[in-house]
Amino acid sequence: MKSSVLTGCLFTITGGFLYIFSKNNKKRTEELEKEEEYKHSLLCRFVLDGIGKTVGESVAFDDDLLIVKSKNKYLGVPLKHIEEDGKTLLVKGLIDRFNAEKMGEKWRGENFKEISHDVDDE
Repeated sequence: MKSSVLTGCLFTITGGFLYIFSKNNKKRTEELEKEEEYKHSLLCRFVLDGIGKTVGESVAFDDDLLIVKSKNKYLGVPLKHIEEDGKTLLVKGLIDRFNAEKMGEKWRGENFKEISHDVDDE
C-alpha cells in the first residue's frame, strides 16, 4: 500500500485502485447545508419588482432560479437578482417577463402532473 498527501487530499493506492480522501469534505457539506437553508428561508414570501408592485409569491427553486407563482403563471427569476427586504423579496432591475415565464413554465411542466376528475364518476 502506498500513500501520499497532496493539497489537503490523501491518495492511497491499494491493490491497483486509487482512493481519494478529502479533508475538506466536511467543510463543503456545511457550505451546502447553509446554502440550502438560505434558499428555504426565501420560500413562501411575496416578491416585489423594482417599483414595489407585487409580482407573486416564491414557491420553489430550480438550480439557481427562484420560482415565483404570479397569478396563473410561474416565473423563473435568477437568484442573483433577488434581494431580501424584511419579510418580502425584491427583484433587482427589470424582469424579463418573456424569459421569466419561459423558465417558470418549463419548471412547471417538469414538476407538475395534471390530473382530471370527472364529476360523473362520483
